[in-house]
Amino acid sequence: MEDVSGADAVVIGGGIIGCMIARYLTEAGRAVTILERSEIAAGSSAGNAGILAFPEIVPIPSPGITWKAPVWLLDPLGPLTIRPAYAARLVPWFWHFWRASFRKNFEHGLKVQTALMRLAISEFEQVRKDEHLAPFVVNTGTLDLYDSEKSFNAAAPDWARKRKAGFDFHRVGRREIEELQPGLAPQFEHAIYSDDGLQVSDPAGFTRAIAESLRGNGVTIRIAEAEAIEPTGEGARIRLTDGSALAARTVVVACGAWSKRLAKSLGEATPLDTERGYNTTLPAASFPLKRQLYFNDHSFVVTPLKDGVRIGGAVEFGGLDLPANFKRSDMLIKLAKRFLPGLETGGGEQWMGLRPSMPDCLPVIGRSKAAPNVIYAFGHGHLGLTQSAATARLVSELSAGQKPSIDLHDLRFDRFSRL
Repeated sequence: MEDVSGADAVVIGGGIIGCMIARYLTEAGRAVTILERSEIAAGSSAGNAGILAFPEIVPIPSPGITWKAPVWLLDPLGPLTIRPAYAARLVPWFWHFWRASFRKNFEHGLKVQTALMRLAISEFEQVRKDEHLAPFVVNTGTLDLYDSEKSFNAAAPDWARKRKAGFDFHRVGRREIEELQPGLAPQFEHAIYSDDGLQVSDPAGFTRAIAESLRGNGVTIRIAEAEAIEPTGEGARIRLTDGSALAARTVVVACGAWSKRLAKSLGEATPLDTERGYNTTLPAASFPLKRQLYFNDHSFVVTPLKDGVRIGGAVEFGGLDLPANFKRSDMLIKLAKRFLPGLETGGGEQWMGLRPSMPDCLPVIGRSKAAPNVIYAFGHGHLGLTQSAATARLVSELSAGQKPSIDLHDLRFDRFSRL
């Protein structure tokens, strides 16, 4: 085995989380190598909706949700589905999800997520000051749409929690909805508008721009796949699938849905699983989209990107290896056409990505117990882009032995071990 020594910090993962961590570590004076199995922004960092979803502080596992999930599961193309070949593996994940929905755990998760989002807002503001990255971030505003007054009222407690956390928005009726986004179906008479909704206009381009900037600052980007991690006296050694190895003083595991396998190689178990997200990106001329649209009763979004209109959402659990089921993308296009009657649905590009998901919808950020020089940073689910800068700040602080900006106790990898 070839052992390439002398590396300072290696970040495993070339998505938005890994690239942002590499940026912060470089700014802190570390010599960084990014280790990526495919190419920069090859996964969810390319296909996400581009939404900077800072107000999304309310945990998905909430009181009463376990009564809704069976209804969703009965619809094979509904907002939540489980591939039959993968169902048995999900029992532990859903058990932890159910526990996280208990009132006490839900309220605690809300508190933790709020603290993380506040840090995310302040850190992303700093990132936006970079002249190379600022053009990617645009203020489109966000329109949260509801099918009926009943569903709108049912969401009121969550909006109250967001307002209490300091987020600003207001209710709009049909006339204002039409002004904010012409062309919506007339059924939408109830909505919430957030004037400060932010959008990354090109998620893949944004991540690649960070990577290119890092190259210019001496960061090495190596295309190779990590197979296992072994602790050493000075740090850790990464075994690669090509038979070689890479030793480093600090190793950061930030490879999304693949992170579970690397943690397991250190003897550390965590209930990370994979939400398979689907979308279709239509040509920009397909609809005059002015802002981010959340169709909350149907769990999908329509967002304006630099070169197109992206329609995505829904959750499918199927692991890393099963083939994609693009009927889910087709279903979302049909829904979007129903709600945006003028939408031209031809010429779209379908995509499926793997979101790394923890049962309590909180990421893992913290040190490995088996190898203290290994730092975990994964499991962000739908919020990787949103929380990337905050995660990078926390990892940089951990790496430097500094007190983290927020308490990381509830983000440790083994937080489910006592449940």
